[in-house]
Amino acid sequence: MARKRLHRVRARHLIAATAVALILTLASTLAVEAVYLRPQVDVPRRADAVLILGGPDHERYPFGLALGREGFASTVVVSNPDGPRNRWLTNECENPPPGIVVHCFNPDPSTTKGEGRELRRLASEHGWKTVIVVTIRPHISRARYVLQSCFAGDLVMVPSPTNLSLAEWAYQYLYQTGGYARAVLEPGC
Repeated sequence: MARKRLHRVRARHLIAATAVALILTLASTLAVEAVYLRPQVDVPRRADAVLILGGPDHERYPFGLALGREGFASTVVVSNPDGPRNRWLTNECENPPPGIVVHCFNPDPSTTKGEGRELRRLASEHGWKTVIVVTIRPHISRARYVLQSCFAGDLVMVPSPTNLSLAEWAYQYLYQTGGYARAVLEPGC
């Protein structure tokens, strides 16, 4: 009798543990989809500036500069975390396309928070109220979270048309999750 009751208790615990595991798996899957795969993105609209966040993929830079040339903003701010080591970007900064003002900077620290600090400084200096932010899709949610702590204006978050491989998506999941943890543990700008 005691043995049967023990088996029933174990079975209930196993069912409860399985249900909790399924709920956590579903919740984390939905969170991954909402945060990394399908973050809240905005349609580009007229702004005071375009801010291109730094990163290893170069598709974001021509895309952000094109937004400036197409009239979405007359100023394009370019984060160049690698400085002169990134010869292509340094050349773009030294020879900007006609018709737009290009301001390039090396973020300090070399993080999204460092980029947010430069955005705050430039927005204060120039009176910017609306800024288009260009980055890769898996970075959109975290960038919005970090930049909102630095800039009180309107952020228009636009993903660059970067195609990431499965391995790059996996890397971005780990990298962005670590970045989120750091942003939560080190709040503010």
